[in-house]
Amino acid sequence: MVNNLRVVIAAAGTGSRMKSSTNKQYMLLNSRPILSYSLDVFEKFEVVDEIVIVAHSRDVEYCEKEIVDKFGYRKVKKVIPGGEQRQDSVWAGLLQLNRDTTDYVAVHDGARPLLTSALLSNLITGAAKWGAAIPGIYVRDTLKMVGQDGFVDHTLDRSRVVFVQTPQIFNFKKIYQAYEMALKEGFTGTDDASLFEKYMGRVKVVPGNYRNLKITTPEDLIIAQALLSM
Repeated sequence: MVNNLRVVIAAAGTGSRMKSSTNKQYMLLNSRPILSYSLDVFEKFEVVDEIVIVAHSRDVEYCEKEIVDKFGYRKVKKVIPGGEQRQDSVWAGLLQLNRDTTDYVAVHDGARPLLTSALLSNLITGAAKWGAAIPGIYVRDTLKMVGQDGFVDHTLDRSRVVFVQTPQIFNFKKIYQAYEMALKEGFTGTDDASLFEKYMGRVKVVPGNYRNLKITTPEDLIIAQALLSM
């Protein structure tokens, strides 16, 4: 049983591929900032009792005023500056949570606006049972490993390959310990689950949602707008 879920939202990315002077988390999606959509879900979800937003250092004040205050998010306890890399930013967020009172933590991308409460609920159930749960989507296309010479090395079994989304939910003490060990060894993972896998153990994959896309390019913003209108 999960008594509380605390959330770290990684929102420090600049989003250079969006070709905009505005960081992607604050770009408008149907007249609202991208970041506000996932905040709505966490704010309304009963078991969530605290949110930490990790923003770019130059955006902290803007995020506080134009997102947290403007939309009245009561569960956002802090907006803090992030680090050089995403892993540094998430670690900064984890450090803001009380180690004695935090049971589980969800780490979410601020530029992933179409999170649903159903997916969040399934992830919490998985994390409570297994200690770590992440949303994954089985790939539809054929995947091939390619050598440095550009020739196919071998074809992967796509029935065992997923692309991974957020939020990723973990037993807090274990993911905290994994981050500590990664910091000590200088290990950088491609996502938070990769640290848990390396130092703590197995991670359960929960069925993700194709709508739960990350806004990375201008085309993603168009797709998200279309999905919201469906």
